[in-house]
Amino acid sequence: TDPEARGVFVRSIAARDRRGFLSDETIAAVSLMRAVFDEVIVESVGIGQSASDVSIAADTVLLCVQPGSGDALQFMKAGVMELPDVVAVTKADMGEVARRAKADVEGALTLFAREPDAWTAPVVLVSAAKGEGFSALEAALAAHRAWLMAGRLSPRRAAQEAAWVDDMVRARFGAVGLAIRTEPAHGGAFERARARLEALARRCA
Repeated sequence: TDPEARGVFVRSIAARDRRGFLSDETIAAVSLMRAVFDEVIVESVGIGQSASDVSIAADTVLLCVQPGSGDALQFMKAGVMELPDVVAVTKADMGEVARRAKADVEGALTLFAREPDAWTAPVVLVSAAKGEGFSALEAALAAHRAWLMAGRLSPRRAAQEAAWVDDMVRARFGAVGLAIRTEPAHGGAFERARARLEALARRCA
C-alpha cells in the first residue's frame, strides 16, 4: 500500500446463521474501520435476494461474474443486478464466452428502472491469467467513487447505518421492536444502536 495512506483493511468474518451472508460483526467492523482506514475491502461469499447485506456495508459493490457458468441468467432471476456499482467479468482470456457474458450482464442491467441521475454500473472484462483489464477496473471504481463524492456519499452511509440499526433491532425484538422508535436523533450508528437496544430491553423486561 501507499506508505502515505492510512492503510487497507481486509477481513472476512463467518456469516453464521445470517441469511444476508455478512455477520453482524462484519457490518460493525466496516462501520468502524472506514473511519480509520482509507480503504476497507469486504469479501462476501455471494449475493442474491436473501444475501444482500454487502449493500448496507460498502460504498461501492463490485460483483464478479464468471463466464460460461450461467451466472448472468441466475443474477437476472434473483434481482441481483440492482445491487452492484461495478461488474467485473472474470477470465476474459476465455474469449468469446467472456464477451458473451459481458453482453448478457450489460443487457440485464438495462432491465431495471433507474432515476435520471442514477449511476449505471460499468461492466469490465478482466483476466488474472493475462493480467488484463485491471486498469479499466480501477478506472471504473474510481469513477464511482468520484460520483459518490459529489454529495452522495454521506446520504448513502446514513441510509446504510439506519438499515444496520434496524436489522439489529429486528434480529433481537422482531417486527414489534422495529416499530418502536426509541433511538436518539444524534450520535453515530453505534450510539443509536446501543440506545435503542437498551430502551427496548427495558420495555421487554
